[in-house]
Amino acid sequence: MKQLTKAEEEVMQILWQLEKCNVAAVIAELPEPKPAYNTVSTIVRILESKGFVDHQQEGKGYLYFPILKKSDYSNQSINKLVDGYFQGSFKSMVSFFMKKNDMSLSELESILKDIKTAEPVAASKKHKQ
Repeated sequence: MKQLTKAEEEVMQILWQLEKCNVAAVIAELPEPKPAYNTVSTIVRILESKGFVDHQQEGKGYLYFPILKKSDYSNQSINKLVDGYFQGSFKSMVSFFMKKNDMSLSELESILKDIKTAEPVAASKKHKQ
Protein backbone atom coordinates (compact mmCIF):
# COMPACT_ATOMS: atom_id res chain seq x y z
CA MET A 1 0.00 0.00 0.00
CA LYS A 2 1.34 3.41 -0.92
CA GLN A 3 1.94 6.09 1.69
CA LEU A 4 0.05 9.36 1.56
CA THR A 5 1.49 12.84 1.72
CA LYS A 6 0.22 15.13 4.46
CA ALA A 7 -2.12 16.90 2.00
CA GLU A 8 -3.42 13.60 0.61
CA GLU A 9 -4.05 12.27 4.09
CA GLU A 10 -5.92 15.43 5.05
CA VAL A 11 -8.23 14.98 2.05
CA MET A 12 -8.64 11.25 2.78
CA GLN A 13 -9.70 12.03 6.36
CA ILE A 14 -12.48 14.20 4.95
CA LEU A 15 -13.51 11.55 2.41
CA TRP A 16 -13.64 8.90 5.15
CA GLN A 17 -15.78 11.25 7.22
CA LEU A 18 -18.18 12.31 4.44
CA GLU A 19 -18.15 8.91 2.67
CA LYS A 20 -19.17 10.36 -0.73
CA CYS A 21 -18.81 13.95 -1.87
CA ASN A 22 -17.65 16.33 -4.56
CA VAL A 23 -14.50 18.47 -4.49
CA ALA A 24 -16.42 21.52 -3.25
CA ALA A 25 -17.60 19.58 -0.17
CA VAL A 26 -14.00 18.56 0.58
CA ILE A 27 -12.90 22.20 0.33
CA ALA A 28 -15.71 23.26 2.66
CA GLU A 29 -14.30 20.94 5.35
CA LEU A 30 -10.71 22.16 5.02
CA PRO A 31 -9.40 24.86 7.39
CA GLU A 32 -8.69 28.43 6.33
CA PRO A 33 -7.02 29.52 4.19
CA LYS A 34 -8.91 27.30 1.77
CA PRO A 35 -6.84 25.82 -1.06
CA ALA A 36 -7.78 26.42 -4.68
CA TYR A 37 -10.36 24.13 -6.26
CA ASN A 38 -7.78 22.88 -8.79
CA THR A 39 -5.36 21.96 -6.00
CA VAL A 40 -7.92 19.80 -4.20
CA SER A 41 -9.15 18.30 -7.46
CA THR A 42 -5.58 17.31 -8.33
CA ILE A 43 -5.09 15.71 -4.90
CA VAL A 44 -8.31 13.72 -5.30
CA ARG A 45 -7.21 12.48 -8.73
CA ILE A 46 -3.82 11.46 -7.28
CA LEU A 47 -5.64 9.54 -4.54
CA GLU A 48 -7.67 7.85 -7.26
CA SER A 49 -4.52 6.87 -9.17
CA LYS A 50 -3.04 5.44 -5.95
CA GLY A 51 -6.13 3.25 -5.47
CA PHE A 52 -7.53 5.02 -2.40
CA VAL A 53 -10.51 6.71 -4.05
CA ASP A 54 -12.98 6.10 -6.86
CA HIS A 55 -15.69 8.26 -8.38
CA GLN A 56 -19.11 8.17 -9.94
CA GLN A 57 -20.60 10.73 -12.28
CA GLU A 58 -23.33 13.00 -10.96
CA GLY A 59 -24.63 15.51 -13.46
CA LYS A 60 -21.66 17.32 -14.96
CA GLY A 61 -19.42 16.55 -11.99
CA TYR A 62 -18.16 13.65 -9.94
CA LEU A 63 -18.76 12.28 -6.48
CA TYR A 64 -15.66 10.78 -4.91
CA PHE A 65 -15.62 8.05 -2.29
CA PRO A 66 -12.93 6.07 -0.47
CA ILE A 67 -12.38 2.48 -1.57
CA LEU A 68 -9.82 1.82 1.15
CA LYS A 69 -11.10 1.51 4.71
CA LYS A 70 -9.68 3.95 7.22
CA SER A 71 -8.90 1.06 9.58
CA ASP A 72 -6.84 -0.70 6.88
CA TYR A 73 -4.77 2.43 6.27
CA SER A 74 -4.39 3.02 10.01
CA ASN A 75 -3.13 -0.53 10.58
CA GLN A 76 -0.61 -0.23 7.77
CA SER A 77 0.58 3.17 9.03
CA ILE A 78 1.00 1.94 12.62
CA ASN A 79 2.94 -1.12 11.46
CA LYS A 80 5.23 1.09 9.36
CA LEU A 81 5.79 3.37 12.36
CA VAL A 82 6.61 0.43 14.64
CA ASP A 83 8.92 -1.16 12.07
CA GLY A 84 10.67 2.09 11.16
CA TYR A 85 11.19 3.60 14.60
CA PHE A 86 10.85 0.78 17.14
CA GLN A 87 12.48 -2.20 15.38
CA GLY A 88 9.11 -3.93 15.03
CA SER A 89 8.48 -3.91 18.80
CA PHE A 90 5.10 -2.67 19.99
CA LYS A 91 6.45 -2.95 23.53
CA SER A 92 9.19 -0.44 22.70
CA MET A 93 6.63 1.90 21.13
CA VAL A 94 4.33 1.78 24.17
CA SER A 95 7.29 2.29 26.48
CA PHE A 96 8.42 5.29 24.42
CA PHE A 97 4.98 6.93 24.52
CA MET A 98 4.62 6.19 28.22
CA LYS A 99 7.89 7.94 29.02
CA LYS A 100 7.39 10.88 26.65
CA ASN A 101 3.85 11.55 27.83
CA ASP A 102 4.59 11.05 31.53
CA MET A 103 1.78 8.50 31.76
CA SER A 104 0.52 7.68 35.24
CA LEU A 105 0.12 4.16 36.58
CA SER A 106 -3.67 4.56 36.60
CA GLU A 107 -3.64 5.56 32.91
CA LEU A 108 -1.52 2.52 32.08
CA GLU A 109 -3.86 0.26 34.07
CA SER A 110 -6.82 1.73 32.16
CA ILE A 111 -5.12 0.94 28.83
CA LEU A 112 -4.33 -2.61 29.98
CA LYS A 113 -7.95 -3.05 31.02
CA ASP A 114 -9.09 -1.90 27.56
CA ILE A 115 -6.66 -4.33 25.92
CA LYS A 116 -7.87 -7.23 28.05
CA THR A 117 -11.46 -6.40 27.17
CA ALA A 118 -10.58 -6.37 23.44
CA GLU A 119 -8.56 -9.63 23.52
CA PRO A 120 -11.55 -12.01 23.32
CA VAL A 121 -12.91 -10.07 20.31
CA ALA A 122 -9.54 -10.18 18.53
CA ALA A 123 -9.09 -13.87 19.34
CA SER A 124 -12.54 -14.77 18.05
CA LYS A 125 -11.89 -12.84 14.82
CA LYS A 126 -8.64 -14.76 14.29
CA HIS A 127 -10.44 -18.02 14.94
CA LYS A 128 -13.01 -17.29 12.23
CA GLN A 129 -10.32 -16.62 9.58
